[in-house]
Amino acid sequence: MKGILYTFDELSLGMSASLSRTVTRGDITRFAEVTGDHNPIHVDEEFVREFCLGKKPLGQNIAHGMFGAGILSAVLGTKLPGPGGVYMEQTLSFKKPVFIGDTITGKVEIVNLNREKYHIRLSTVCVNQDETVVIDGFALLYFRIARI
Repeated sequence: MKGILYTFDELSLGMSASLSRTVTRGDITRFAEVTGDHNPIHVDEEFVREFCLGKKPLGQNIAHGMFGAGILSAVLGTKLPGPGGVYMEQTLSFKKPVFIGDTITGKVEIVNLNREKYHIRLSTVCVNQDETVVIDGFALLYFRIARI
């Protein structure tokens, strides 16, 4: 089958993969256009200069949290387990803001394989260029891919 990286039987605990992307203003603009999320904290520079989170001003726009989650989805769909996986569940905990210019790396690691149900549970994490965790959680995928 074209595009298949792994079959379910080739997967094992501890396998991991990652993908990095540097966030641009254009990424944020396009994400807002596609999703309709035009929250000014993401898209309005004047608004965000005045916005305060607690006592510390952010001073600049932040990426949509789901932008980072999208990087995780890209890792799962293109690298591990790769093409053919069906996303069933994702937990996300947003730890730190992501700013324009940050390089975000989405990392996944297989933590459980249910061979009867063809389920894969993976830990998921996004870190910035300083290795600071910005998002973490777990994903569950259905992946019944076999070579013919």
